[in-house]
Amino acid sequence: MSNINLIIAERAANIGKFMVGRLLPFRQKRMVGPFIYIDHMGPVKLSERDNFDVLPHPHIGLSTLTFLFEGSIMHRDTLGNEVEIKPNAINWMTAGKGIVHSERTPEYLRHSDKNMHGLQIWVALPKDIEQMEPEFFHIEQKQIPIWTEENLQFKLVAGEAFNRKSPVPVYSKLYMIEIKSLTKQVVNIGQHLYGESGLYILEGGIESEGNIFESKQMLIAKDSTLCEFTILENSTIYIFGGDPFPEERFIDWNFVATSKELIEQAKHKWQAQTFPKIKGDETEFIPYPSLNKK
Repeated sequence: MSNINLIIAERAANIGKFMVGRLLPFRQKRMVGPFIYIDHMGPVKLSERDNFDVLPHPHIGLSTLTFLFEGSIMHRDTLGNEVEIKPNAINWMTAGKGIVHSERTPEYLRHSDKNMHGLQIWVALPKDIEQMEPEFFHIEQKQIPIWTEENLQFKLVAGEAFNRKSPVPVYSKLYMIEIKSLTKQVVNIGQHLYGESGLYILEGGIESEGNIFESKQMLIAKDSTLCEFTILENSTIYIFGGDPFPEERFIDWNFVATSKELIEQAKHKWQAQTFPKIKGDETEFIPYPSLNKK
């Protein structure tokens, strides 16, 4: 019997002058472990007249993980951080009780052609710390665990697995694993996984139970500990997962919480513009959408 419980294909979503492929949340599967939101950005070429500009916007109750394959983003937030995100580094921002940030093409690239490609991810916080003080960490590529086993290249982007631990300071038991292969071969890693698990194909494909699955699909496992498949040549995949929370999570726009009351409070606070402002990016902001379709 196949271990695949659900297949989620990328769905087009507009994040403001920029289209992404949305994987989570999905109607039949709102979360995978603590992962509540996954967008695949690009790949897209931006001309000298186009820039990646996500205006200041708020978050509560989650951590954001930004992971680029190509391009560059200037991150600014209300903690005073101003950091350029480059490929294979990790931006990990924990909103807690509330933070505002913007993501823009750096000034030195704004008048030239450039590429953009990456993943934008939200991880919900455990209930007892969902109102914690906001935090921000930037982890360089050289700090991330990378190793090779049987011609497979592994990278532990976040969390714990394979008796290794990423330096990304997560707040629940989870994993985000990159696997690359130049050749077709069997992958059997179920003994290293736990909780719920989803396999996202960035490029190439996998074979499972005689079926071929290609890029821009996420496969949700029935049992993460039975994770075995054949990876095809020149493929890159990501495995997301971890222990699910006992409580339901509500999501509204950029807000995640265990109660609708917390979301309403954040919504009214943003509408009243009483969140802190970003130094150097005070004048623009994304209004709360009058008709929320997320």
